[in-house]
Amino acid sequence: MLFPDFRARRLREKEAFRRMIRETTLTVDDFILPLFAIEGKGIKNPIASMPGQFQLTCDYLVKTVQEAQDAGLAAVMLFGLPDKKDPLATRAYASDGIVQKAIKAVKDAVPGMAVITDVCLCQYTDHGHCGMVENGRIDNDASLELIAKTALSHAKAGADMVAPSDMMDGRVGEIRDTLDEEGFSDIPIMSYAVKYASAYYGPFRQAADSAPQFGDRRSYQMDPANSLEAIREATMDVEEGADIIMVKPALPYLDIIRRLKDEIDLPIAAYSVSGEYAMIKAAELMGWVDGKKVMMETLLSIKRAGADTILTYFALEAARELNR
Repeated sequence: MLFPDFRARRLREKEAFRRMIRETTLTVDDFILPLFAIEGKGIKNPIASMPGQFQLTCDYLVKTVQEAQDAGLAAVMLFGLPDKKDPLATRAYASDGIVQKAIKAVKDAVPGMAVITDVCLCQYTDHGHCGMVENGRIDNDASLELIAKTALSHAKAGADMVAPSDMMDGRVGEIRDTLDEEGFSDIPIMSYAVKYASAYYGPFRQAADSAPQFGDRRSYQMDPANSLEAIREATMDVEEGADIIMVKPALPYLDIIRRLKDEIDLPIAAYSVSGEYAMIKAAELMGWVDGKKVMMETLLSIKRAGADTILTYFALEAARELNR
């Protein structure tokens, strides 16, 4: 097809034509809203590095979830900030832990909203790592029972889906076996299967108070240079019983999302992380970009790459933009 016989602009001239041939379309069903739950009542703490995001006590959390449902969102992801931490992350799996209470509050007040829970230990350990520490090392196998115990406690509290983010080898299988044995075989697992050791997590670690107290997480999170490893990680989690495979972060790893979409026969989730959100919000506050347009273009790129669902702090704002 050569100019002048073919003129690509013919189908760009009118908005009606642009809509008719649009290959990728965002809808409110594409988004999951992450939320941070804290102990107490009547507290809505702004997160300085994530403008527009808050740490919320259950009363405010429920109000936000109701706003999300009113905007058409179908699911939220809950993270918890406990009132105390210890080496064994006991508040992660306590029946009266903050996430467990938040699940019950949301399901009681907004029963139509699907509640997904982040399953990890880093917010609950005094050392800030995602697994148990033995002699200065992260002990993979010793961590599995506590991670599965945490997932089970979320299911018992009423969670609709659990999402392990720790990156310990074997944790999906351990969670699946535990849930099945305890009568929760209908609870799906969204696995953070491909989670890179990324610099984009900085604002989240402030929001969730989860920065490691020594070292870093490169011994269990993936090397940003690797893509074949992503296939191995995802394949292992599929074989262990994962129902959805997640890539995190999203924007710097669009190629990985695309590759997994082509090679893994499961739904693909992408987590547009705190650093992605913060950069756009900072540029918007400086007047350097049109924040709403950059937000929508960024989310569109993630879906175009192959994501079936997108976890994003923009979820509520994007849903309202789509509803206009």
